[in-house]
Amino acid sequence: MPTPERRTTKPIGVALLGLGNVGGGVVKLLRDNAAAIEARLGAQIEVRAIVVRDPDKADRVIEIDRALLTTDLDAAIARPDIGIVCELIGGTTDAKHVVLAALAAGKHVVTANKALLAEHWAEVFGAAERAGADLYYEAAVCGGVPIIRALREGLASDRVEALHGIVNGTSNYILSTMAASRRPFTDILREAQALGYAEADPRLDIGGGDAAHKLAVLANLCFGTTVDVAAIATDGIDAIEPIDLDYAERFGYVIKPLAIARDHGGAIEARVHPALVPASWLLARVAGAKNAVYVNSYALGPSMYYGAGAGMLPTAMAVVSDMIEIGRNMFARAAGAPRPPARVATPRAMVPLAEIRTRYYLRFGVADQPGVLGQLMTVLGAHGVSIAQVVQDTGRGAEPEEKVTVVVLTHTAREGDVRAALAEIEHLAVVRAPPRVIRIASEGSP
Repeated sequence: MPTPERRTTKPIGVALLGLGNVGGGVVKLLRDNAAAIEARLGAQIEVRAIVVRDPDKADRVIEIDRALLTTDLDAAIARPDIGIVCELIGGTTDAKHVVLAALAAGKHVVTANKALLAEHWAEVFGAAERAGADLYYEAAVCGGVPIIRALREGLASDRVEALHGIVNGTSNYILSTMAASRRPFTDILREAQALGYAEADPRLDIGGGDAAHKLAVLANLCFGTTVDVAAIATDGIDAIEPIDLDYAERFGYVIKPLAIARDHGGAIEARVHPALVPASWLLARVAGAKNAVYVNSYALGPSMYYGAGAGMLPTAMAVVSDMIEIGRNMFARAAGAPRPPARVATPRAMVPLAEIRTRYYLRFGVADQPGVLGQLMTVLGAHGVSIAQVVQDTGRGAEPEEKVTVVVLTHTAREGDVRAALAEIEHLAVVRAPPRVIRIASEGSP
Protein backbone atom coordinates (compact mmCIF):
# COMPACT_ATOMS: atom_id res chain seq x y z
CA MET A 1 0.00 0.00 0.00
CA PRO A 2 1.58 3.34 -0.97
CA THR A 3 2.46 5.84 1.74
CA PRO A 4 0.06 8.80 1.59
CA GLU A 5 1.66 11.99 0.38
CA ARG A 6 2.16 14.50 3.17
CA ARG A 7 0.16 17.65 2.74
CA THR A 8 2.20 20.80 3.21
CA THR A 9 1.16 24.38 3.92
CA LYS A 10 3.11 27.46 2.99
CA PRO A 11 5.35 28.77 5.78
CA ILE A 12 4.19 31.77 7.78
CA GLY A 13 6.58 34.71 7.50
CA VAL A 14 7.48 36.72 10.57
CA ALA A 15 9.07 40.15 10.96
CA LEU A 16 10.89 40.30 14.28
CA LEU A 17 11.22 43.84 15.61
CA GLY A 18 14.04 43.82 18.15
CA LEU A 19 16.79 41.29 18.87
CA GLY A 20 17.46 41.65 22.58
CA ASN A 21 17.20 38.76 25.03
CA VAL A 22 13.58 37.97 24.18
CA GLY A 23 14.09 38.39 20.43
CA GLY A 24 17.14 36.15 20.59
CA GLY A 25 15.09 33.62 22.54
CA VAL A 26 12.41 33.67 19.84
CA VAL A 27 14.99 32.94 17.13
CA LYS A 28 16.48 30.11 19.21
CA LEU A 29 13.12 28.57 20.04
CA LEU A 30 11.95 28.66 16.43
CA ARG A 31 15.18 26.95 15.42
CA ASP A 32 15.40 24.36 18.18
CA ASN A 33 11.71 23.42 18.16
CA ALA A 34 11.07 23.81 14.43
CA ALA A 35 9.97 20.22 13.90
CA ALA A 36 7.61 20.20 16.89
CA ILE A 37 6.11 23.57 15.91
CA GLU A 38 5.52 22.42 12.34
CA ALA A 39 3.89 19.23 13.59
CA ARG A 40 1.52 21.16 15.86
CA LEU A 41 0.70 23.95 13.42
CA GLY A 42 0.93 22.15 10.11
CA ALA A 43 3.31 24.78 8.76
CA GLN A 44 6.68 26.30 9.42
CA ILE A 45 7.11 29.68 11.07
CA GLU A 46 9.97 31.51 9.36
CA VAL A 47 11.68 34.69 10.53
CA ARG A 48 12.14 36.61 7.28
CA ALA A 49 13.19 40.01 8.62
CA ILE A 50 14.82 41.18 11.85
CA VAL A 51 14.76 44.91 12.58
CA VAL A 52 17.61 46.18 14.77
CA ARG A 53 19.02 49.59 15.60
CA ASP A 54 22.65 48.60 15.10
CA PRO A 55 23.39 45.61 12.85
CA ASP A 56 26.96 45.46 14.15
CA LYS A 57 25.62 44.45 17.59
CA ALA A 58 22.92 42.10 16.34
CA ASP A 59 24.73 38.88 17.22
CA ARG A 60 25.41 39.70 20.87
CA VAL A 61 22.56 37.40 22.01
CA ILE A 62 22.45 34.76 19.29
CA GLU A 63 24.12 34.09 15.96
CA ILE A 64 21.79 34.92 13.09
CA ASP A 65 21.76 35.10 9.31
CA ARG A 66 22.84 38.70 8.71
CA ALA A 67 20.89 38.79 5.45
CA LEU A 68 17.76 39.00 7.59
CA LEU A 69 18.84 42.23 9.28
CA THR A 70 17.40 45.63 8.50
CA THR A 71 17.04 48.96 10.25
CA ASP A 72 13.88 49.93 8.35
CA LEU A 73 10.81 49.21 10.48
CA ASP A 74 8.25 50.33 7.92
CA ALA A 75 9.80 48.37 5.06
CA ALA A 76 9.85 45.17 7.10
CA ILE A 77 6.18 45.58 8.02
CA ALA A 78 5.14 46.27 4.42
CA ARG A 79 6.70 43.13 2.94
CA PRO A 80 4.04 40.94 1.30
CA ASP A 81 5.70 37.74 2.57
CA ILE A 82 5.21 38.79 6.20
CA GLY A 83 2.08 37.53 7.94
CA ILE A 84 2.98 38.19 11.59
CA VAL A 85 4.79 41.19 13.03
CA CYS A 86 6.41 40.53 16.41
CA GLU A 87 7.02 43.75 18.38
CA LEU A 88 9.81 43.41 20.95
CA ILE A 89 11.35 46.90 20.87
CA GLY A 90 9.67 48.15 24.06
CA GLY A 91 8.62 51.66 25.00
CA THR A 92 5.44 53.26 23.75
CA THR A 93 6.52 55.62 20.95
CA ASP A 94 8.12 53.57 18.17
CA ALA A 95 6.26 50.49 19.40
CA LYS A 96 2.87 52.17 19.06
CA HIS A 97 3.75 53.39 15.57
CA VAL A 98 4.81 49.97 14.31
CA VAL A 99 1.92 48.09 15.92
CA LEU A 100 -0.66 50.47 14.42
CA ALA A 101 1.13 50.42 11.05
CA ALA A 102 1.28 46.63 11.04
CA LEU A 103 -2.41 46.31 11.87
CA ALA A 104 -3.35 48.88 9.23
CA ALA A 105 -1.40 46.80 6.70
CA GLY A 106 -3.48 43.76 7.66
CA LYS A 107 -0.66 42.01 9.51
CA HIS A 108 -1.27 40.05 12.68
CA VAL A 109 0.72 41.27 15.68
CA VAL A 110 2.39 39.64 18.66
CA THR A 111 3.72 41.96 21.36
CA ALA A 112 5.34 41.60 24.78
CA ASN A 113 4.81 45.30 25.51
CA LYS A 114 2.72 45.74 28.66
CA ALA A 115 3.25 49.53 28.75
CA LEU A 116 1.89 49.92 25.23
CA LEU A 117 -1.17 47.83 26.02
CA ALA A 118 -1.82 49.44 29.40
CA GLU A 119 -1.58 53.00 28.09
CA HIS A 120 -3.16 52.54 24.64
CA TRP A 121 -5.44 49.51 25.02
CA ALA A 122 -8.53 50.96 23.33
CA GLU A 123 -6.56 52.41 20.42
CA VAL A 124 -4.54 49.33 19.51
CA PHE A 125 -7.38 46.85 19.92
CA GLY A 126 -9.71 49.17 18.01
CA ALA A 127 -7.16 49.19 15.18
CA ALA A 128 -6.96 45.39 15.25
CA GLU A 129 -10.73 45.08 15.03
CA ARG A 130 -10.99 47.52 12.11
CA ALA A 131 -8.27 45.63 10.24
CA GLY A 132 -9.69 42.20 11.02
CA ALA A 133 -6.28 41.26 12.41
CA ASP A 134 -5.20 39.40 15.55
CA LEU A 135 -3.29 41.08 18.37
CA TYR A 136 -1.83 38.64 20.89
CA TYR A 137 0.16 39.53 24.02
CA GLU A 138 0.78 36.50 26.25
CA ALA A 139 4.34 37.59 27.05
CA ALA A 140 3.25 41.05 28.26
CA VAL A 141 2.28 39.73 31.70
CA CYS A 142 4.20 37.17 33.77
CA GLY A 143 6.61 36.11 31.03
CA GLY A 144 6.24 32.39 30.46
CA VAL A 145 3.22 31.91 32.74
CA PRO A 146 0.22 31.40 30.40
CA ILE A 147 -2.07 33.66 32.41
CA ILE A 148 -3.50 35.56 29.42
CA ARG A 149 -4.46 32.34 27.66
CA ALA A 150 -5.95 30.92 30.86
CA LEU A 151 -8.09 34.01 31.40
CA ARG A 152 -9.10 34.42 27.75
CA GLU A 153 -9.76 30.76 26.96
CA GLY A 154 -9.59 28.48 29.99
CA LEU A 155 -12.00 30.68 31.95
CA ALA A 156 -14.01 31.84 28.92
CA SER A 157 -17.24 30.41 30.36
CA ASP A 158 -16.52 31.71 33.86
CA ARG A 159 -16.60 35.15 35.44
CA VAL A 160 -13.50 36.50 37.20
CA GLU A 161 -14.41 38.25 40.44
CA ALA A 162 -10.96 39.12 41.82
CA LEU A 163 -7.28 38.46 41.31
CA HIS A 164 -4.14 38.85 43.40
CA GLY A 165 -0.85 38.74 41.52
CA ILE A 166 2.87 38.71 42.20
CA VAL A 167 3.73 40.05 38.75
CA ASN A 168 7.11 41.75 39.26
CA GLY A 169 9.99 39.37 39.81
CA THR A 170 12.42 42.05 40.98
CA SER A 171 10.23 43.14 43.87
CA ASN A 172 9.45 39.55 44.82
CA TYR A 173 13.13 38.63 44.78
CA ILE A 174 14.00 41.55 47.06
CA LEU A 175 11.24 40.86 49.60
CA SER A 176 11.89 37.09 49.54
CA THR A 177 15.59 37.66 50.17
CA MET A 178 14.84 40.17 52.94
CA ALA A 179 12.53 37.63 54.57
CA ALA A 180 15.23 34.95 54.45
CA SER A 181 18.15 37.12 55.59
CA ARG A 182 16.67 40.23 57.27
CA ARG A 183 19.27 42.27 55.37
CA PRO A 184 18.45 45.90 54.51
CA PHE A 185 16.52 46.73 51.35
CA THR A 186 19.36 48.72 49.75
CA ASP A 187 21.84 45.84 50.12
CA ILE A 188 19.53 43.36 48.45
CA LEU A 189 18.66 45.80 45.67
CA ARG A 190 22.36 46.09 44.80
CA GLU A 191 22.58 42.30 44.78
CA ALA A 192 19.53 42.05 42.50
CA GLN A 193 21.16 44.50 40.09
CA ALA A 194 24.38 42.49 40.07
CA LEU A 195 22.41 39.30 39.30
CA GLY A 196 20.48 40.99 36.49
CA TYR A 197 17.11 40.84 38.28
CA ALA A 198 16.95 44.63 38.63
CA GLU A 199 17.76 47.38 36.16
CA ALA A 200 20.39 50.07 36.79
CA ASP A 201 17.40 52.38 37.31
CA PRO A 202 15.03 50.09 39.26
CA ARG A 203 12.28 52.61 39.98
CA LEU A 204 9.72 51.09 37.61
CA ASP A 205 10.10 47.74 39.38
CA ILE A 206 10.45 48.66 43.04
CA GLY A 207 8.08 51.62 42.74
CA GLY A 208 5.23 49.46 41.43
CA GLY A 209 4.93 51.02 37.96
CA ASP A 210 5.75 47.80 36.10
CA ALA A 211 3.17 45.89 38.14
CA ALA A 212 0.57 48.61 37.54
CA HIS A 213 0.99 48.25 33.76
CA LYS A 214 0.51 44.50 34.03
CA LEU A 215 -2.48 44.89 36.34
CA ALA A 216 -4.15 47.24 33.87
CA VAL A 217 -3.76 44.60 31.14
CA LEU A 218 -5.16 41.85 33.38
CA ALA A 219 -8.07 43.98 34.58
CA ASN A 220 -8.97 45.01 31.02
CA LEU A 221 -9.03 41.36 29.98
CA CYS A 222 -10.85 40.02 33.05
CA PHE A 223 -13.50 42.68 33.45
CA GLY A 224 -14.16 43.75 29.86
CA THR A 225 -13.34 47.38 30.49
CA THR A 226 -10.50 49.83 30.00
CA VAL A 227 -8.55 50.63 33.15
CA ASP A 228 -6.55 53.86 33.18
CA VAL A 229 -3.14 52.79 34.47
CA ALA A 230 -2.60 56.28 35.92
CA ALA A 231 -5.64 55.74 38.16
CA ILE A 232 -4.24 52.58 39.76
CA ALA A 233 -3.18 53.29 43.36
CA THR A 234 0.50 52.32 43.49
CA ASP A 235 2.96 51.98 46.38
CA GLY A 236 6.49 50.63 46.10
CA ILE A 237 8.35 48.17 48.32
CA ASP A 238 11.24 50.47 49.25
CA ALA A 239 9.68 51.47 52.59
CA ILE A 240 9.64 47.88 53.90
CA GLU A 241 12.18 47.27 56.70
CA PRO A 242 13.38 44.05 58.32
CA ILE A 243 11.41 44.93 61.46
CA ASP A 244 8.19 44.75 59.41
CA LEU A 245 9.13 41.26 58.27
CA ASP A 246 9.76 40.29 61.90
CA TYR A 247 6.33 41.42 63.00
CA ALA A 248 4.63 39.92 59.93
CA GLU A 249 6.13 36.54 60.81
CA ARG A 250 5.13 36.97 64.46
CA PHE A 251 1.50 37.41 63.40
CA GLY A 252 1.61 34.53 60.86
CA TYR A 253 2.16 36.53 57.67
CA VAL A 254 4.76 37.18 55.00
CA ILE A 255 5.09 40.40 52.99
CA LYS A 256 4.61 40.15 49.25
CA PRO A 257 4.41 42.71 46.39
CA LEU A 258 0.82 42.37 45.21
CA ALA A 259 -1.24 43.61 42.28
CA ILE A 260 -4.91 43.37 43.23
CA ALA A 261 -8.04 43.83 41.12
CA ARG A 262 -11.66 43.24 42.07
CA ASP A 263 -14.96 43.59 40.24
CA HIS A 264 -17.49 45.57 42.28
CA GLY A 265 -20.14 45.49 39.58
CA GLY A 266 -20.45 49.14 38.70
CA ALA A 267 -16.80 49.90 39.44
CA ILE A 268 -13.37 48.27 39.39
CA GLU A 269 -10.88 48.18 42.25
CA ALA A 270 -7.22 48.11 41.21
CA ARG A 271 -4.15 48.67 43.39
CA VAL A 272 -0.45 47.75 43.60
CA HIS A 273 1.41 47.65 46.91
CA PRO A 274 3.28 45.41 49.34
CA ALA A 275 0.90 43.48 51.57
CA LEU A 276 0.87 41.10 54.48
CA VAL A 277 -0.23 37.71 53.16
CA PRO A 278 -1.15 34.76 55.43
CA ALA A 279 1.75 32.31 55.54
CA SER A 280 -0.70 29.48 54.79
CA TRP A 281 -1.81 31.02 51.48
CA LEU A 282 -0.28 29.67 48.25
CA LEU A 283 0.91 33.15 47.25
CA ALA A 284 3.04 33.31 50.39
CA ARG A 285 5.18 30.49 49.00
CA VAL A 286 6.02 32.22 45.72
CA ALA A 287 9.68 33.07 46.29
CA GLY A 288 12.60 34.56 44.40
CA ALA A 289 11.93 36.09 41.00
CA LYS A 290 8.93 33.85 40.28
CA ASN A 291 5.50 35.23 39.34
CA ALA A 292 2.04 33.98 40.24
CA VAL A 293 -1.56 35.09 39.74
CA TYR A 294 -4.27 33.86 42.11
CA VAL A 295 -7.70 34.13 40.50
CA ASN A 296 -11.12 33.90 42.14
CA SER A 297 -13.87 33.15 39.63
CA TYR A 298 -17.58 32.45 39.96
CA ALA A 299 -17.65 28.85 38.72
CA LEU A 300 -14.15 27.48 39.28
CA GLY A 301 -13.46 29.29 42.54
CA PRO A 302 -9.78 29.84 43.37
CA SER A 303 -7.03 28.88 40.92
CA MET A 304 -3.36 29.88 40.72
CA TYR A 305 -0.95 30.22 37.78
CA TYR A 306 2.76 30.10 38.65
CA GLY A 307 6.12 30.13 36.92
CA ALA A 308 8.99 32.16 35.51
CA GLY A 309 7.90 35.76 35.03
CA ALA A 310 10.88 36.75 32.90
CA GLY A 311 13.92 35.31 31.19
CA MET A 312 15.02 34.73 27.62
CA LEU A 313 13.40 31.38 26.89
CA PRO A 314 10.32 31.53 29.17
CA THR A 315 9.25 34.84 27.62
CA ALA A 316 10.15 33.68 24.11
CA MET A 317 8.00 30.60 24.68
CA ALA A 318 4.98 32.84 25.28
CA VAL A 319 5.75 34.87 22.13
CA VAL A 320 6.11 31.80 19.92
CA SER A 321 2.96 30.24 21.40
CA ASP A 322 1.10 33.37 20.29
CA MET A 323 2.54 32.96 16.79
CA ILE A 324 1.30 29.36 16.67
CA GLU A 325 -2.17 30.39 17.80
CA ILE A 326 -2.33 33.15 15.19
CA GLY A 327 -1.17 30.65 12.56
CA ARG A 328 -4.06 28.35 13.47
CA ASN A 329 -6.46 31.28 13.19
CA MET A 330 -5.06 32.16 9.76
CA PHE A 331 -5.63 28.63 8.47
CA ALA A 332 -9.11 28.42 10.01
CA ARG A 333 -10.18 31.67 8.37
CA ALA A 334 -8.69 30.61 5.05
CA ALA A 335 -10.94 27.56 5.32
CA GLY A 336 -13.98 29.77 5.88
CA ALA A 337 -14.23 30.01 9.65
CA PRO A 338 -15.58 33.40 10.79
CA ARG A 339 -13.53 35.76 12.93
CA PRO A 340 -14.88 35.83 16.50
CA PRO A 341 -16.76 39.03 17.32
CA ALA A 342 -14.89 41.70 19.24
CA ARG A 343 -15.47 41.88 22.95
CA VAL A 344 -17.14 45.19 23.68
CA ALA A 345 -15.48 47.11 26.50
CA THR A 346 -17.90 48.59 29.03
CA PRO A 347 -16.59 51.78 30.66
CA ARG A 348 -16.63 51.52 34.44
CA ALA A 349 -15.39 53.81 37.17
CA MET A 350 -12.45 53.06 39.44
CA VAL A 351 -13.15 52.67 43.15
CA PRO A 352 -11.43 55.67 44.83
CA LEU A 353 -8.55 54.62 47.07
CA ALA A 354 -10.21 56.28 50.07
CA GLU A 355 -13.22 53.96 49.63
CA ILE A 356 -11.25 50.71 49.53
CA ARG A 357 -11.91 48.45 52.50
CA THR A 358 -9.28 46.02 53.77
CA ARG A 359 -7.28 45.19 56.90
CA TYR A 360 -4.14 47.06 57.94
CA TYR A 361 -0.81 46.59 59.71
CA LEU A 362 0.16 49.79 61.52
CA ARG A 363 3.55 50.35 63.18
CA PHE A 364 4.23 53.27 65.51
CA GLY A 365 7.43 54.46 67.17
CA VAL A 366 6.40 56.25 70.36
CA ALA A 367 7.74 57.61 73.62
CA ASP A 368 8.11 55.21 76.53
CA GLN A 369 5.61 56.79 78.89
CA PRO A 370 2.23 55.95 80.45
CA GLY A 371 -0.93 56.49 78.43
CA VAL A 372 0.64 56.29 74.98
CA LEU A 373 -1.21 53.16 73.91
CA GLY A 374 -4.46 54.69 75.09
CA GLN A 375 -3.88 57.79 72.95
CA LEU A 376 -3.29 55.71 69.85
CA MET A 377 -6.35 53.54 70.41
CA THR A 378 -8.54 56.57 71.11
CA VAL A 379 -7.68 58.22 67.80
CA LEU A 380 -8.13 55.02 65.81
CA GLY A 381 -11.46 54.36 67.48
CA ALA A 382 -12.67 57.89 66.86
CA HIS A 383 -12.16 57.31 63.14
CA GLY A 384 -13.99 53.99 63.13
CA VAL A 385 -10.87 51.80 62.90
CA SER A 386 -11.44 48.64 64.93
CA ILE A 387 -8.44 46.85 66.47
CA ALA A 388 -7.88 43.11 66.08
CA GLN A 389 -4.42 42.70 67.71
CA VAL A 390 -1.85 44.91 69.43
CA VAL A 391 1.80 44.30 70.32
CA GLN A 392 3.95 46.72 72.32
CA ASP A 393 7.73 46.20 72.50
CA THR A 394 10.43 48.23 74.16
CA GLY A 395 13.66 48.92 72.32
CA ARG A 396 12.47 48.08 68.77
CA GLY A 397 12.58 50.28 65.72
CA ALA A 398 14.96 51.85 63.24
CA GLU A 399 15.04 55.33 64.76
CA PRO A 400 17.52 55.84 67.64
CA GLU A 401 15.11 57.99 69.62
CA GLU A 402 12.34 55.40 69.54
CA LYS A 403 11.79 53.75 72.89
CA VAL A 404 8.67 51.71 72.23
CA THR A 405 7.28 50.10 69.10
CA VAL A 406 3.54 49.55 68.91
CA VAL A 407 2.13 47.34 66.15
CA VAL A 408 -1.59 47.18 65.45
CA LEU A 409 -3.52 44.84 63.18
CA THR A 410 -6.95 46.20 62.35
CA HIS A 411 -10.23 44.63 61.37
CA THR A 412 -11.54 45.58 57.91
CA ALA A 413 -11.57 49.36 57.68
CA ARG A 414 -12.09 52.07 55.12
CA GLU A 415 -8.82 53.44 53.71
CA GLY A 416 -9.90 57.06 54.09
CA ASP A 417 -10.66 56.53 57.80
CA VAL A 418 -7.29 54.85 58.40
CA ARG A 419 -5.42 57.67 56.66
CA ALA A 420 -7.32 60.32 58.61
CA ALA A 421 -6.47 58.55 61.88
CA LEU A 422 -2.79 58.27 60.97
CA ALA A 423 -2.62 61.94 60.00
CA GLU A 424 -3.92 62.84 63.46
CA ILE A 425 -1.66 60.35 65.25
CA GLU A 426 1.42 61.68 63.45
CA HIS A 427 0.94 65.03 65.19
CA LEU A 428 0.70 63.58 68.70
CA ALA A 429 3.56 64.70 70.94
CA VAL A 430 4.34 61.10 71.93
CA VAL A 431 5.00 59.95 68.36
CA ARG A 432 8.70 59.69 67.48
CA ALA A 433 8.53 58.60 63.80
CA PRO A 434 6.00 58.66 60.95
CA PRO A 435 3.55 55.75 61.30
CA ARG A 436 4.12 52.84 58.93
CA VAL A 437 1.09 51.31 57.21
CA ILE A 438 0.94 48.11 55.15
CA ARG A 439 -2.31 46.63 53.88
CA ILE A 440 -3.24 43.05 54.68
CA ALA A 441 -4.51 40.75 51.93
CA SER A 442 -6.10 37.36 52.30
CA GLU A 443 -7.80 34.80 50.12
CA GLY A 444 -11.31 35.19 51.48
CA SER A 445 -11.59 38.81 52.56
CA PRO A 446 -11.17 42.32 51.07
